[in-house]
Amino acid sequence: MNDLSGAFTDGKRIALFIRALKGNGAERSTLNLGRALAERGIPVDLLLAEAEGEFLSEIPDTVRVVELKRGSTTGALPLLLRRPHDLLGLLSLVLVPHSPKPLGAIPGLVRYLRAERPAALLSALDYANIAAIVAADLAATGTRVVISQRNHFSSEMSDRRVWRARFACRVFRWFYSRAARIVAVSESVADDLAKACGLPRGQVVTVYNAVAGPVLDSKAAEPLDHPWFAPGAPPVVLGVGKLKPQKDFPTLLRAFAVLRREREARLMILGEGPGRAALETLARELGVAGDVALPGFVANPFPFMANAGLFVLSSTFEGLPGVLIQALACGCPVVSTDCPGGSAEILEYGRYGPLTPVGDAEALARAMKATLDAPLDRKLLKERGNFFSPDRAVDGYLDVLLATRLPRAQALKGR
Repeated sequence: MNDLSGAFTDGKRIALFIRALKGNGAERSTLNLGRALAERGIPVDLLLAEAEGEFLSEIPDTVRVVELKRGSTTGALPLLLRRPHDLLGLLSLVLVPHSPKPLGAIPGLVRYLRAERPAALLSALDYANIAAIVAADLAATGTRVVISQRNHFSSEMSDRRVWRARFACRVFRWFYSRAARIVAVSESVADDLAKACGLPRGQVVTVYNAVAGPVLDSKAAEPLDHPWFAPGAPPVVLGVGKLKPQKDFPTLLRAFAVLRREREARLMILGEGPGRAALETLARELGVAGDVALPGFVANPFPFMANAGLFVLSSTFEGLPGVLIQALACGCPVVSTDCPGGSAEILEYGRYGPLTPVGDAEALARAMKATLDAPLDRKLLKERGNFFSPDRAVDGYLDVLLATRLPRAQALKGR
């Protein structure tokens, strides 16, 4: 831990920009980073396009919140009349489905940068990254802009038509190449982004997210009043995440149905999303609905992780899956798909939990049974989860954000 880090900002602030604080992994890790930076004595502004989301109540008093009062996306376009390439790039993004709302925060970002002149600006998620780059150029304050890639870029693009994905890669390359650095949350994400967008690999730095730590430990110790976790009850297999295709909970359900033919167990998936009805239907079709629970979004999932018999990540792709790290930090045995992203890095390629092929329910069921029958030592799992600590993340981010030469040891890579 570098206790001189506050001096490197020369009294200026570090700004973190994300659209909102909804209950997703990128939002939680951004909040964790802001809290950890503030604990080092660094002034932190958390910039939100919209001050909404499940994590708003968790912002510490040491972090200043700035709502940018996002307007319409098209409202940012007149600022770029003298920048035709940027204008064309933003127009192309506005015209794609699911219009990128963070771009509407560009005018507010420009005003903030000119008024506050932070030492550095870190953004998270694709369109917020582009907004940060454009706003910094327009503000012309010299603020160092670092953007972060939180998901496996090629996999995110894979559900688009080929021509649209290729065009998107060109647009992202145009904007991303202007960042001082790009932080990827895993080596897999870094390699993929550089290749997909034709970026210099040296511009992309890996810094693992701030995930574990005292806050998580405290929340994990809170009591859990649920009959499924009573002494002597069958083990609970736990999944956590938004109910959407990327998380591939249908494969987890099918694997659970195979597992149930061989032993007693229950499956609980914490999260909400558009896939709920299909999952409920599939559970009934598989004949396991009585042993499956979908409680919805839970603000504090950590007592569930601490008391579950097994945590399973069934995703088709990830960036650095925080829920997998959180489960480890809670001492919960884990199984994961070997999906593009950071799962294999977290588990050290099978040392801390088995990895199975994406979409293979039979292989997933075998790994689930084997892990339930012979789980790894919970203390060992906690030690691995705690490797992904706020202190390591802060050391890595300070180096990148402030262009320092701080000793990093293993802050940037999990080796």
